[in-house]
Amino acid sequence: MFARLKSDIKAVFDRDPAARSVLEVIFCYPGLHALWFHRVAHWLWKHEFYFLGRFTSHIGRFMTGIEIHPGATIGKGFFIDHGMGVVIGETAEIGDNVTLYHGVTLGGVSWEKVKRHPTLMDNVVIGSGAKILGPFTVGKDSKVGSNSVVVKEVPANSTVVGIPGRIVMATEKPQDRPDLEHGKMPDPEAKAISCLFDQIRELERKYNALAAEHEALKKKIG
Repeated sequence: MFARLKSDIKAVFDRDPAARSVLEVIFCYPGLHALWFHRVAHWLWKHEFYFLGRFTSHIGRFMTGIEIHPGATIGKGFFIDHGMGVVIGETAEIGDNVTLYHGVTLGGVSWEKVKRHPTLMDNVVIGSGAKILGPFTVGKDSKVGSNSVVVKEVPANSTVVGIPGRIVMATEKPQDRPDLEHGKMPDPEAKAISCLFDQIRELERKYNALAAEHEALKKKIG
């Protein structure tokens, strides 16, 4: 148990440069508190103490502003930065070394009592305000940009942005550790506009060349 607690604290130091001391992390990090509440709630849920599990989860939500259903499955090295407004649904599954920022929702899109929440594989980073909706998988080492709305499968080693979420970058190279630079996302709209400007400039160049040839021919004929 103490090894797991030590691992939780280490995850904070690994991914938050603002963390200065173990005491500060233990007492002042709501994402860590929410995870610890969830551990108790999940144990109760798995042993069919459903009311106690939900009540423990409710207390954790009241104390931290983070709602994690006791039925959700969470791996090692999980880190929620800031955390206010994070919602994790009942059938969500989270792998190892996953990072969520504030306002993230791992939600469902069905009323059926089936797997209806997403699965996040190892080393996934979800930017602030992003919504992952549905029973699909976000592949290992992937990133989802802030305020994106993802409603379909994300392959491993991909970067997703936009509403609805679109894959704007994919690589086969695995990461040694989570890439937390979720603010440095590709801008597909800017890239498309840049390509249009390049095409316009090329058309202008060709037009000017044709116009010059036309004037030269006019002078030659005249």
